[in-house]
Amino acid sequence: MSGRRRLDWLGLTPEPERELPVAVAALRASGDRTAETPVPGTRTHGTRTPGTRTPGTRTTEELAAAERRRVERLVLRGSRHSWLRYLAEITDLVTSVAAGTRTGDPAAALLAGEVVLDHHRMLIGLPGPGYGRTAADRTALESAVRALRTRTPSPHRTHTPTRTGGSR
Repeated sequence: MSGRRRLDWLGLTPEPERELPVAVAALRASGDRTAETPVPGTRTHGTRTPGTRTPGTRTTEELAAAERRRVERLVLRGSRHSWLRYLAEITDLVTSVAAGTRTGDPAAALLAGEVVLDHHRMLIGLPGPGYGRTAADRTALESAVRALRTRTPSPHRTHTPTRTGGSR
């Protein structure tokens, strides 16, 4: 193979870039003691004056912006390996929320789980070992998505999964 990078992984689907940052930021915030939420679906209590922040905290919007920058760096400068490593982190967040070992918004976890699962299923159409490498994550995500759907009242996806082949 030449010294050129393989970029076929970038053409799978735009949904991870578009939908993951906000959902992942909400999941990370739920386990980040330095984050000022509110995470969707939760209520905050206390005597803090609205509009003020404790020093060292980050708002949900700041966390989402940081996640968008991370995704952008991965897409522009990353590799297939670094992208799959990022998606494995998200898989860990989603499966932890589904199992109840991590606090988090089930709707955000469901959205992130569905997006990553769709992505991993589409890897079958690309050359290389990506589909095989994500087999365990696909299995874990399928289980987590099933569990999260029972806790989430309505679908939160903003797109219909891409059809990946077959005849009409």
